[in-house]
Amino acid sequence: MKTKLSLLSAALLTASLSLYPAVSQAAIPQAVEGQAVPSLAPMLERTTPAVVSVAVSGTQVSKQRVPDVFRYFFGPNAPQEQVQERPFRGLGSGVIIDAAKGYIVTNNHVINGADDIQIGLHDGREIKAKLIGADKESDIALLQIDAKNLTEINQTDSDNIRVGDFAVAIGNPFGLGQTVTSGIVSALGRSGLGIEMLENFIQTDAAINSGNSGGALVNLNGELIGINTAIVAPNGGNVGIGFAIPANMVHNLVDQIIEHGEVRRGVLGVSGRDLDNELAKAFGLDTQHGGFVNEVMPKSAADKAGLKAGDIIVSINGRSIKSFQELRAKVATMGAGAKVEFGIIRDGDKKTIKATLGEADKVEAEAGNVHPMLQGATLEDSKKGIEITEIAQGSPAAMSGLQEGDLIVGLNRTKISSLKALKEALEDKQSSVALKILRDNNLLYLVLR
Repeated sequence: MKTKLSLLSAALLTASLSLYPAVSQAAIPQAVEGQAVPSLAPMLERTTPAVVSVAVSGTQVSKQRVPDVFRYFFGPNAPQEQVQERPFRGLGSGVIIDAAKGYIVTNNHVINGADDIQIGLHDGREIKAKLIGADKESDIALLQIDAKNLTEINQTDSDNIRVGDFAVAIGNPFGLGQTVTSGIVSALGRSGLGIEMLENFIQTDAAINSGNSGGALVNLNGELIGINTAIVAPNGGNVGIGFAIPANMVHNLVDQIIEHGEVRRGVLGVSGRDLDNELAKAFGLDTQHGGFVNEVMPKSAADKAGLKAGDIIVSINGRSIKSFQELRAKVATMGAGAKVEFGIIRDGDKKTIKATLGEADKVEAEAGNVHPMLQGATLEDSKKGIEITEIAQGSPAAMSGLQEGDLIVGLNRTKISSLKALKEALEDKQSSVALKILRDNNLLYLVLR
């Protein structure tokens, strides 16, 4: 079928050429009626060097429960689970946001679990990258490379974009190499998709496919308006519905990672729901956009600022919001300590309330309360495991080989993801145990007696 189509095209082309005189390349007009022929090429020549390919490799660990019949055959000491390790490789995209420092933004899901991250630059260079920090809930990661003659992307205020604005996606789909597609901004403030924990997406019909994750969504000036993240793909390919994380959210998250090495999530201290048609009618409102506050937590940032249950939050720092999910995503990515101005409707009247965001609670424990050989270390729950945040010199924990920055990810053959689980698991252990540690992306075991 492909051959027939190709031959038909060739026949039609020959017939059409016979009807008109030959036109040389030089005779192709550079302007129509005095106006230059529009082209994205000049903008892309400036912008595409700032978009890179990201190749990752690592080992995926999977666990399967050992069938009861085998455990019965091998006795009480038989393992409860069978651990399998399989190598994996992946491809994605990234965006250079700081040429001097070599900072590159990509999606967390592109580099998650990777032991090796290689950056492919526009000029053909391949350079190993270091992971500076990541945030799983917003799906953003910050990498760094040591290289000269880099090009960084220009950034803009993504809150100023409108539905209908032209958008251009740049990335590395299917590992083909750098590819550019264009479209428009189809929608703003998309949430409730179940893609990420924090959702406030720009929707676009610019073609985005597998491998575009972490790439750039830019405006016609070549300025970054979003990081391409996900698509709706019933058949595995592009259907014109792609999603990007707004550049302002990315900027807030990256600033926190650079300053603190992590995202210090902002907390307002309210629970609520989207303002829908029924609520709007019940409160006599002529708008259906905003976040309805069901409850204000005592002593929270919202409580201190004077927010009340029944308030409807309609804007953040003068920018309107569509839903409670958008409110949640914007607040969480602004960072603890941020000063925020909320526009609200209370009893039909519009008001402005200023609040200073609190910080999400962190679970910390003096490790000596968990196990005597951990005395001298401070443990903290994190997304990847239990982190050793501090360790006293000469303490039992230091003598056992633990180091600051270590992540406890398992006990013997059991995966451990929280302090509570670790403490419960150690309560029943009378003999030596082996802690599974992740240190500088390497796994090792430390025996506690």
